[in-house]
Amino acid sequence: MNTDTTSGSTPSSDGAWIAIPAYNEARAIRDVAEAALAACPRVIVVDDGSSDATAAALHGLPITLLTHASNRGKAASIRTAFAHALGQGAACVVTLDGDGQHDPRDAARLLAAWQRRPECLVIGSRLHDRSRFPPVRYFGNRFACFWISWAAGHPIADSQSGFRVYSRAVMAVATSGRTRCGRFTFESEILIEAADQGHPTLAVAIPGHYPSDARPSHFRSVVDTAKIVAMVAVRLLKKGMYPPGLWRSLQRAPVLAMADETRPEVARRKASPRHLQASATPAASRPDPLP
Repeated sequence: MNTDTTSGSTPSSDGAWIAIPAYNEARAIRDVAEAALAACPRVIVVDDGSSDATAAALHGLPITLLTHASNRGKAASIRTAFAHALGQGAACVVTLDGDGQHDPRDAARLLAAWQRRPECLVIGSRLHDRSRFPPVRYFGNRFACFWISWAAGHPIADSQSGFRVYSRAVMAVATSGRTRCGRFTFESEILIEAADQGHPTLAVAIPGHYPSDARPSHFRSVVDTAKIVAMVAVRLLKKGMYPPGLWRSLQRAPVLAMADETRPEVARRKASPRHLQASATPAASRPDPLP
C-alpha cells in the first residue's frame, strides 16, 4: 500500500524528477534529500517500510514522500516512484540511493547526457575510479557486467550503479509487466529489457562515494547475486544463448567524461564514443540546478 504525503512539491508536465528509494536511512536521508532539492525542485522519496525515523527525518522538506506499509524491496520502491512520476507527466526520472553514496549534484551531468541521447538509459558509472572502489564490490560488479552486457547485447560500463536516468519510455517498460524481478535483481533486468525495446545504456563517469560511517549494504552478496545470475541465465536461454549479443558485449563500453557532455567541441566530434576518457570534474564546475 502506498501513501502519498506530498508537501509543497510542484508537479511538472515535462520536467525531470529525482527519486530516492529509502529503507532505514534516517541517518543520511535528510542530507541526501536536501542536496537533491538543490539540484531539482521535484524530488520523490519512497520510504520502503522503514522501522527507523526515515520519514520523520524528512519533515518540513518540500518533497513528495511515498510510503510502503512494509518493506517490499528496492524494485517496488522504484516502480512506486515511476508510477507517481508518470502520473505527473514526467519526461524522465533520475534515481539515486538514499545512503549518501551518490552525489545529487552529479544529476545534472547525467541529465545533460540524456538530453543528447534521450533514447538511452543513462548510468552514472563508478568503475573507472577503481582506486576508490572496494575491491570485493569492484570484481563482483565486473562479473555482473559481463553477463548482463551479454544478455543486453551491448557493453555496459557499470551494471550495478543505481544512479540512473530513466526516460518516460523506459519507465513505461519497467511498470508494464515486462520486468518481473524484485529487489536488486530488477536493476539488472531492466537494463536487458530496455535494450530489447531499443533503449541501450549510456554511461557517464562519476566519482565513487563510500562514506566511512555508512550503514551496511542491503545487498545480500550470495542471495542477490544468485538471483541476478538466474535471471540472466533464463534470459540467455530464451535467446538461444544470444551469440551476437556476446560478440557485441565484448567491445569496450563507452564512458563519457563528466566534463565532456557539456563541451560543444565534444558534441561535434565524430569519433567513436569509446575514445572518450573517463575523468572527474570538480564540484565548482558542475552545471546549474535543473529547471
